[in-house]
Amino acid sequence: MKIEDIINLTEGTLTNTPKIQAIEAATVYFSKVEHGDLFFSSNQEEIDQAIANGAYAIVYADDSIVKNDDEIAWIKVSDLQLAAFKLIRYVILKKEAKFYLLSKHEQTFLKMILVHKTNISFISDDWRKAFEQILNSEVSLFVGTDKELMELIKPDVEKLNREVDGYPVSDTLFRTTFKVGGFVYQEKELIPFHLEYLLRVIDFCETHSLAYAVDRLRYTKHFTPVFIDGKLKSTQASKTAKVAIFTDNLSDITKAREYVMRSNMWVKSVVMTPPKTKVPGIDHPHWFETNEELQELLKNIHFNYAFIYNADKSMLNTIQEEYSLF
Repeated sequence: MKIEDIINLTEGTLTNTPKIQAIEAATVYFSKVEHGDLFFSSNQEEIDQAIANGAYAIVYADDSIVKNDDEIAWIKVSDLQLAAFKLIRYVILKKEAKFYLLSKHEQTFLKMILVHKTNISFISDDWRKAFEQILNSEVSLFVGTDKELMELIKPDVEKLNREVDGYPVSDTLFRTTFKVGGFVYQEKELIPFHLEYLLRVIDFCETHSLAYAVDRLRYTKHFTPVFIDGKLKSTQASKTAKVAIFTDNLSDITKAREYVMRSNMWVKSVVMTPPKTKVPGIDHPHWFETNEELQELLKNIHFNYAFIYNADKSMLNTIQEEYSLF
């Protein structure tokens, strides 16, 4: 690519009169720079190393950068990240690539049910990694969950279709029977209010001819129920009325509590969170700072469902057995 094309694409300013006229490739990692490459950075040490590795052009945004080689091209931009993705947009057009913005739940289900992941790329939330992924990937279908980054890559980025076929047949809070594509899937480990995400993902797979398997469904990291006994040991659902539900988002807690209030008036539910966490509809959640504090709450508070925010279910495995000589 010619230097003048890079300047036009990044809307930068050439701050010297270089001898070189074109570059071979581009990168945001100095360790990947090869002879003839373009390098994006505003870090002096990285730039110096990139030049030593053979960089032909530097795109930078910091006025304090010292230009140690007058023969290469120095291109000043106002925003390094934006400039990098303006170049990426050109690459996208050439590849005819498609980009989709997914919710975190949708991406979790997509990764779960996909049979093969070789014809789709999951964009990193780190903009530098995302830059390299798009630039070097041979696939033309990309998905990501970072709204700001995905819109930077493609301002009119698409979302998954919300009007899709499929519906629930029956459900409890922890199991769902549903129909999609002419098939009925019986009592899957699927939270009923997660079905909408799954249906969108199935429609996405069908639209883009991606092989998937609904039988891969399992509880997600977003909402994981663990049935426990009085000593907080995991047990079968039929042997207990207590469930510790680990979540990584407050929205699922709100939806689950609404579901419980509609269908199980007798259920006693509690919410446990790190200190100062604000949960919609809960004036005073039970706060914990350590796994030990969480364990004490679970042991001493009466509940059927304990919604636990921002803790790992592995904390249940750290409970020590109590022994007595008598």
